[in-house]
Amino acid sequence: MNRRLSELEPVAVVVNPEAAGQKWWRRHRARRLVEEFFGDKVFVAAGNRENTVNLVAKLASEVKTVIAVGGDGTIADILEGLTRAGCLSKVAFGIIPFGSGNAYRLSFGIPKNIEKAISIILNGNIREVDLIRFEDKVAGFVSVGATAAVTAKKLEKPLRGFWGHVWAGRMLLNLKPRLWQVELEDGLDETGQPFSRHQLELEGLDVVIAKSNYFGYKWLIAPLAQPDDGLLDITFFEMSGPEYVLSLPSIYFGRKQRRLRHYKARRVALRGRGMPVQYNGEFLGWREEVAFEVWPKALKLICPPPG
Repeated sequence: MNRRLSELEPVAVVVNPEAAGQKWWRRHRARRLVEEFFGDKVFVAAGNRENTVNLVAKLASEVKTVIAVGGDGTIADILEGLTRAGCLSKVAFGIIPFGSGNAYRLSFGIPKNIEKAISIILNGNIREVDLIRFEDKVAGFVSVGATAAVTAKKLEKPLRGFWGHVWAGRMLLNLKPRLWQVELEDGLDETGQPFSRHQLELEGLDVVIAKSNYFGYKWLIAPLAQPDDGLLDITFFEMSGPEYVLSLPSIYFGRKQRRLRHYKARRVALRGRGMPVQYNGEFLGWREEVAFEVWPKALKLICPPPG
């Protein structure tokens, strides 16, 4: 047994077999690499997200390390299971990307190549990173508004991955900004000045709340987010749907966001009519009011060594 692997024991490698159009079953060589290396430590969930959450919650108290094999949705489900079990900050967390977007791993330089990702787990460093906490869930990134509405729309069509998002993204052309009431606590305003409480009323199309930099498919949605600064990164997209579409190249590379209204805060609450919410690529539902707070150093993430 690899010496580093023995240091991580006991290990649970949790697989979502439905991620990215059942990539786990289609990518035979990649699957064999994981199975041959981790052996009986591999647990294949039943595919239903609630089953994944329950499986992780059951395993959590018995392991020292949990490794997610899947995409951002799988990561969200596994983090939820660890949170339910009260073990999130007690275990080391590794990622072997098997999803379609795999945005969360990109923010920390974890390679998409399976062999290299396994090598990071064996040779990487533990980094304590913040998460976003809301309702009974945690996430690395959240959006409220247009991009969440697109995620909800995608669920109506059996098109997977990138092309499913392209199909659903057409709806952006018809979306209009909505009135939001916003309350921020303990943070920094647009000029970097500290505040204890700040209230806004604005017309927004989307708001991105992040502790990591990327959405799916290498979309640099939150270029100013810092994973361990103890503050949420909050960007407001005050524009129409057509303007958003026309700005997509600039938004994709993170340039537009540097000119938008932007705050850092420990907590943010949003109020508005029928707000769609998504987290780590998972559609949460529609809310009239939703609040998010930072959970400092919540996750012990296995990352590449410095440099």
